[in-house]
Amino acid sequence: MSKRPLDGKSAVITGGSRGIGRAIVDRFLAEGANVLTCGRSERPGDLAEAAGWVSADLSQSADVKALCDAALDAHGSIDVLVNNSGVQIEKTVPETTDDDWDQLMGVNARGLFDCCRTIIPLMAASGGGAIINIGSISGNQADPGMALYNASKAFVHGLTRSIAVDHGKDGIRCNAISPGWIMTGMADAAFDLAEDPAAAKKDALARHAAGRFGAPADIANAAFWLASDEAAFVTGQCFVVDGGLTAATPLQPGLF
Repeated sequence: MSKRPLDGKSAVITGGSRGIGRAIVDRFLAEGANVLTCGRSERPGDLAEAAGWVSADLSQSADVKALCDAALDAHGSIDVLVNNSGVQIEKTVPETTDDDWDQLMGVNARGLFDCCRTIIPLMAASGGGAIINIGSISGNQADPGMALYNASKAFVHGLTRSIAVDHGKDGIRCNAISPGWIMTGMADAAFDLAEDPAAAKKDALARHAAGRFGAPADIANAAFWLASDEAAFVTGQCFVVDGGLTAATPLQPGLF
């Protein structure tokens, strides 16, 4: 059997139970990686047998440590970290409660930060690695009614650049992927905020140069490339994968 691009590499992929995270898990396994993933629930029954699983709440530092320890115990090193776990809350600033802040920022910001803070020294000690953070076009342009989510993704983009600058000397590359409208439960919840969800979805589709919404596999393809040696000279970048949605100015007012 010919060598696959990720053969021998150990990858930690957070939030791999469904959606984008599951697509990344499946793609990395197909490309030869040893994968450990996690989620707040129990192991999904349809998760590939080859994938390791840890039940973890990444807003809790102890759970982040347990995830990293499990990866080291299973594979001896961590070569790739994909920070995919995320929470979405559909509220404006005045509507947002302290509990909302703790829940969303605990996962989207602190949890991602804590995974990086824990794994960067391990990567540096073993000669380097690749970190891929899942941001969002919502970190560049604000989605209505999702103030805290938008802010959390802007945090992800800024942290990505800082890690790349500070730890390139350690052989660590850090990039972010900013998905657009990827058809998952999160996208459906965002469309439901519109006065007329069906009309909003039709309008959004018309704004995609690619002529379609995205699929989780579209993001998995980008993550695979960033994890591979083909991206060895790529770091500190935030790649928008949105089918051309944000490339053009709107021709008519939005429907939200």
